[in-house]
Amino acid sequence: LFGSNRRPQGMQLPSGYSRRNRRYQRGREGDGVDAVRPYIAAVSGVKNSGKTTFLEKLIPELKKRGYRTAVLKHDGHEFQADTEGTDTFRLRQAGAFGTCIFSGSRWMAVKEQPDSSPEELAKLFSEADVILAEGLKSSGYPKFEIVRGEISKESVCDPATLLALVTDTGIKIAGIPSVGLEDIGKCADILEKEIDKYKKQKKI
Repeated sequence: LFGSNRRPQGMQLPSGYSRRNRRYQRGREGDGVDAVRPYIAAVSGVKNSGKTTFLEKLIPELKKRGYRTAVLKHDGHEFQADTEGTDTFRLRQAGAFGTCIFSGSRWMAVKEQPDSSPEELAKLFSEADVILAEGLKSSGYPKFEIVRGEISKESVCDPATLLALVTDTGIKIAGIPSVGLEDIGKCADILEKEIDKYKKQKKI
């Protein structure tokens, strides 16, 4: 888990820490107990369909439009969350169930916790306008599905959850927009409309 200018809950600030860094405690200015959670959407598809590549193009477009974006990546397998030889890796090997390293501008935490949910992890990024989850093709989240002809020829997601098919094939699903793999602006337009609807529903 990575963070920037956000203090992990319960961590005490070192003596002499600057007031600027007390932002850790506050999140976005004006946020409170009833602050609206970020909009969550998924970017899904079969393995090697190009989800990360799509996100690498979509995130700068959203940033250009003024949206703060965070990403959750689901891994269906176990993964190594730290680099062998680092102090935090050694401390986890020694038996710590969690470690956190932080500086004046960012932090990184590793925690052993079964059955983490996107909703729970999204709380780490309360300042975000939108959270994009890579994977989760069977979830109920609204999603862009990537269908790249070199890898697959058909949709594998529930059509009721699709914001759009992002594809270089001729695949069509009634009522679902189909956009090209490079049509990032169109995808951002679709997402922006959904974010606006979400904000109105939450009466921002």
